[in-house]
Amino acid sequence: MRSIRSNPSSVAPPVGTYSHAAVVEAGEVRWLFVSGQLALDRDGVLVGVGDMAAQTEQVFENLVHILEAHGASFEDVVKIQTFVTTLEGFPEVREVRARYLPEEPPASTAVQVVALVMPEALIEVDLVAVLPTSR
Repeated sequence: MRSIRSNPSSVAPPVGTYSHAAVVEAGEVRWLFVSGQLALDRDGVLVGVGDMAAQTEQVFENLVHILEAHGASFEDVVKIQTFVTTLEGFPEVREVRARYLPEEPPASTAVQVVALVMPEALIEVDLVAVLPTSR
């Protein structure tokens, strides 16, 4: 088994000691673990302060960039976790998310939390994808 960490240039560089993604190769399967993504643009600026739909859109665009950097798409995602600071905008989260996820969505968890690492962030999403080694 082998693991590789990565920080695609298509998203803002991580602040602190973490990587955006880690690929674990185990036999014929590659697992992609993606760290929680906030609504940061490529320059690390929070998008959509106070706007759950705008933040959700940016989060999912970041996830697309990270998946693509690893030759993947949302079709490969097997688990997705969503953390929100309020449930008031959750219908918007569902609408945005539905545009990105496949018809048969992955296993999913949604949790309301008191706060995220950035005080103005309303949503954070992480995921796990399984990729065949032939990709």
